[in-house]
Amino acid sequence: MPQHINPLGQPVGDALPAWTLPPHPSPSTMQGRHCRLDPLVPARHAADLFAAYALDAEGRNWTYLPYGPFETPADFEAWMSQTCGGGDPLFYAIVDPATDKAVGVASYMRIDPRNGSIEVGHLNFSPLLQRTPAATEAMYLMMKHAFELGYRRYEWKCNALNAPSRAAAQRLGFSFEGVFRQAAVVKGRNRDTAWYAAIDSEWPELEKAFLRWLDASNFGPDGRQRTPLAAFTGPILKQRG
Repeated sequence: MPQHINPLGQPVGDALPAWTLPPHPSPSTMQGRHCRLDPLVPARHAADLFAAYALDAEGRNWTYLPYGPFETPADFEAWMSQTCGGGDPLFYAIVDPATDKAVGVASYMRIDPRNGSIEVGHLNFSPLLQRTPAATEAMYLMMKHAFELGYRRYEWKCNALNAPSRAAAQRLGFSFEGVFRQAAVVKGRNRDTAWYAAIDSEWPELEKAFLRWLDASNFGPDGRQRTPLAAFTGPILKQRG
């Protein structure tokens, strides 16, 4: 990238004369073709989510999350009521429009309008949502909303040992930025955190990639994808890891 030099002969970042702070995301519904993201309401969504997560009999979904699993629906709803009602993190239930039941959760978090940065996290996709067009569309809708609000940077962070999450980040167009060693202690164990991000200048091409993949023509009569999303997002990545 071309560098700017200040009067002291030092390299400095790009000036941002038109930069304005984006608003904090509001708890509003995001509607897609395969899914709907509703602001999470424990009394409405907890039972459906508990049932959906119970299909993960081994509890693999909970390994890298800092909470869970939960023994009973009441325990789960109580945790949600205590944790998921604020503005940061801002939780959404991912709803299957065919059944009108919640099948997963995602949130915006570490929301920093001053610097134009926002993270997607607390991802927990039940077996009913995993590896479906709805799962990808949910991530597209959240990324689209963040950039349309005016955020410059959209982050994804995960346990560096969580290989599926790292692969998902790259598939969704997040470029690898490094590993923060000994970043946290989670459930009594060390966590190194892998960082990924997409930035606003990449969004136009990322959106084209998502729309090409989500287009009905990309799926055969059996519902299988013809071209993987990574084939569209891969050329946009600045770094893999």
